[in-house]
Amino acid sequence: MLTALEGKKPDRLPVTTHHVMPYFLETYMNGSSVQEFFDYFKLDPILWLTALKPDTSKGDYYDPQQGEPGFLEPRRICSDNWRVKVEKINNSTYDTSRYFFITPDKTLSMVLQSNRQTAWVSERLIKEKSDIHLIEKYAPVPLCDAAEVNRQAEAFGERGILRGFVPGFEVYGQPGCWQDAAVLYGIEQLIIETFYDPSWVKAFLDILKNRKMRTIESMQGVRFDIIELGGGAASSTVISPQIFADFAAPFDSELIDLAHRMGQGVVYHTCGGMMPLLEQIADMNPDAMETFTPPSLGGDADLKEAKQRIGGRVCMIGGFDQFHYFKDCTAEETRKAVRKCFQDAGAGGGYILAPSDHFFDADMELLKAFADEARSCVY
Repeated sequence: MLTALEGKKPDRLPVTTHHVMPYFLETYMNGSSVQEFFDYFKLDPILWLTALKPDTSKGDYYDPQQGEPGFLEPRRICSDNWRVKVEKINNSTYDTSRYFFITPDKTLSMVLQSNRQTAWVSERLIKEKSDIHLIEKYAPVPLCDAAEVNRQAEAFGERGILRGFVPGFEVYGQPGCWQDAAVLYGIEQLIIETFYDPSWVKAFLDILKNRKMRTIESMQGVRFDIIELGGGAASSTVISPQIFADFAAPFDSELIDLAHRMGQGVVYHTCGGMMPLLEQIADMNPDAMETFTPPSLGGDADLKEAKQRIGGRVCMIGGFDQFHYFKDCTAEETRKAVRKCFQDAGAGGGYILAPSDHFFDADMELLKAFADEARSCVY
């Protein structure tokens, strides 16, 4: 995987997955760990790590009310001017919680819901445009816990790659500035405001960008192999190339540049449509791009064309249809889909085969066929 991330040709096709969902491990593997999953299927391992710490010089501290952090969730950080209170809401269908963010000026709130598979925001944090300035004024900025990352990197050794994130907003956020804003305000309304109040949208994105930059600055010398930026709300099946150029690329480009100065590689995540944006994303100078979601999954990726257009500039990750080839098909159909991905994007290296996002349900034998066939794709 490291060779592919450098745009070079490894001895065989690297093969992995985009996050191992707790639902899959609990439902199909008796609660096995993520690394046991990689061992069982003989996939190339990734250690996803969200190790953050408070800036004690500013009086920040870990939230004493938080229980055990959930899936890919860091320990929550508070201050005396930004306290978090959680209130359970009765709901017969979904686990539902309201989060209050208590500041000296105003209390903000958002509602998070979840089921066995995933979680989502059902009430947005930003309800009035002036609310963004409460984030700017009071919300603590998490720092990377360099000692913890490096400790885990040492323990993980040469087993696989260590993958981090540009932190999203706490409780529920995403790495990219546009994507984080979409979570906090709502994607439909955010798109509308790019036409009616673009200066406010840019002010919002700038606040989020400045917070993320302070976290990235704390990553200097940290032993991540790659950190994730971006998000599906910046895909071309959600926004136009012009909105991407005006509101996503300028802010995320600064984060990529800073990450490189801190010695970190960046993978830009765009689940959904990518083809109209390929060159725009590559121009932002990430080290890798994902997820190359095919049309059969609601995206638009043509791996062969994408390889021709930007394959010499960035490592490509993804492209495999996990919905149609991890369930309800034959092993040979899964193997054929693997070979097609290798044929379309594998030439010359710089390609890591992976599902084009999460999967929740899968046939164990088809996962084995996926991994086995990929390992037979040699250079």
